[in-house]
Amino acid sequence: MSVLDQNWYSEAFTSEGSAFSLKIKSKLETVKSPFQTIDMYETEHYGNLMVIDDCTMVSTRDNFLYHEMMSHVPLFSHPNPERVAIIGGGDCGTLREVLKHPGVKQVWQVDIDEMVTRMSEKYFPELCESNDDPRATLLFDDGIRFIAEAEPGSFDVIIIDSTDPVGPAEGLFAVDFYKNCEKALSADGLVVQQSESPLYHTHSIIKKVHDDMKSAGFASCHTFPFPQPLYPSGWWSCTLAKKSGLATAFREADAANKTFKTQYYNVDMHKAGLAMPEFMKQALNQD
Repeated sequence: MSVLDQNWYSEAFTSEGSAFSLKIKSKLETVKSPFQTIDMYETEHYGNLMVIDDCTMVSTRDNFLYHEMMSHVPLFSHPNPERVAIIGGGDCGTLREVLKHPGVKQVWQVDIDEMVTRMSEKYFPELCESNDDPRATLLFDDGIRFIAEAEPGSFDVIIIDSTDPVGPAEGLFAVDFYKNCEKALSADGLVVQQSESPLYHTHSIIKKVHDDMKSAGFASCHTFPFPQPLYPSGWWSCTLAKKSGLATAFREADAANKTFKTQYYNVDMHKAGLAMPEFMKQALNQD
């Protein structure tokens, strides 16, 4: 439930009795696509804000937390990522971060709703600055079908940059989809899925993601928590699964000597993400 009252936009997460609010300067635009309603606001302190179907999605101020963890954790966890598929990610922030890696040769971004990208180009141009990179292909199509129809071994990394597991994104949180990801990945490939709040969703969503990824044939998986003020509880996560080897292994020296700028991700934050709170260890049966 979301409310705009006295210049405050509030998204209430009613099942947990909590809410997050931002002070609004003005409403910028509302558009309806064939899939969802997109509202754009200008806030007092968080820059522009994108809301999709009454759920906060992206703000100027804090989007780097999510985009950097969704991109650099998987890319530094692969020995040589050259071919990357982003499923969802229509705001293009993840695409921008992936393309900072000089070894990446091709990136396919597949989002079902073109309007998300068009609104991002208008209100978050900084996120879209790499859209014309010759290595990037932007497709507005069904990401589930795209992965299902991909040739085996097509990608080194698949990033599932999805909204919550309802509506168009529900099928992205399913064992059959993960099975198709496993098939579409190269021998040492990996997949990463945004996996909601550790505080609110460890038992209901994150554990299912772990179980489904293992059922799909992945050798190991690990959930990386990170802060994200805009989302319910202010604490978010991504879950990474590898076809072979440990999901916790990464190219530590390369991460420490990365050749590009970030605002949150560095080798120490990657290491920090390897630590898991006790309640998550217990829920996920991890030692």
